[in-house]
Amino acid sequence: MILQEFINRLNSGKKIGLTSVCSANSFVIEAAMLHAKVNNYKLLIESTSNQVDQFGGYTVMTPEKFYNYVSTIAGEVQLPMENLILGGDHLGPNVWKTKTADIAMKNTADQVEAYVSAGYKKIHLDSSFPLADDKTSNRRLAPEIITDRAAQMCEIAERTFEKLNSSQKLVYVIGTDVPIPGGATENEESIKLTTAEELEETIELSKKAFYKRGLQEAWKRVIAVIVQPGVEFSDSKVFPYVSESNAELIKTIENYEGLYFEAHSTDYQRKDDLKNMVNDNFAILKVGPWLTFAFREAIYSLSYIEN
Repeated sequence: MILQEFINRLNSGKKIGLTSVCSANSFVIEAAMLHAKVNNYKLLIESTSNQVDQFGGYTVMTPEKFYNYVSTIAGEVQLPMENLILGGDHLGPNVWKTKTADIAMKNTADQVEAYVSAGYKKIHLDSSFPLADDKTSNRRLAPEIITDRAAQMCEIAERTFEKLNSSQKLVYVIGTDVPIPGGATENEESIKLTTAEELEETIELSKKAFYKRGLQEAWKRVIAVIVQPGVEFSDSKVFPYVSESNAELIKTIENYEGLYFEAHSTDYQRKDDLKNMVNDNFAILKVGPWLTFAFREAIYSLSYIEN
């Protein structure tokens, strides 16, 4: 019950963070596992919906194959699978944005079912993508549609989980106000931080949508909301975390017992900034490109030594 232990420590007032390793690189995964083993902590590894899905994604792996892939590496480094958590990131209709809602959401349902059936325990519900027949304002969906589709995905996940012989229940992450995959392409001045009002709207509408579908018990297992705290990186610059800029956001999340923040794109942040994020209730910090870049640098260094 790794996640539940972590949540219990958070709820007891501990300021702790959980690193989410978002990489399909076998060397990065192996290094993360060895680091977790040597330092005796639990490891969270996540795959995104475009990396891994029921059709294979760009890694040509289904959720079951990715789970087995990670399991094989864990066996090689002798890290028990009970010390690992697998998470599904941005599960939703992202890959099928050009399809109509009926087709895209059917594929999404199959995607969620595949992830849960494979043994993933942490599910990010991301239904923010406008579909081919959606009516939008400035290409943004109405929040009521986003939250209703997220609840629909949760309902499928819960129904799938009931068929499994597992004692470790699913936990969920909601919210979609995050940088694009791979980092920012805009100037620093154009980064829009999530407001306290937007955070409240996401939480309240999501709760209403969950309750409408009879998912009251599942709502208790929503552990985090994704927000944009101004933490991003581009190919030439890192945008550091500034605690003071998120003061109202931090104050607002404290009104919701058992809810914390999840931060995306925390790559290349300074150690003190990461510590500040944890102190500001960012309980889950996702990193991927930073790790793959570090691996790349190591390979280059080895080639220089060889030369």
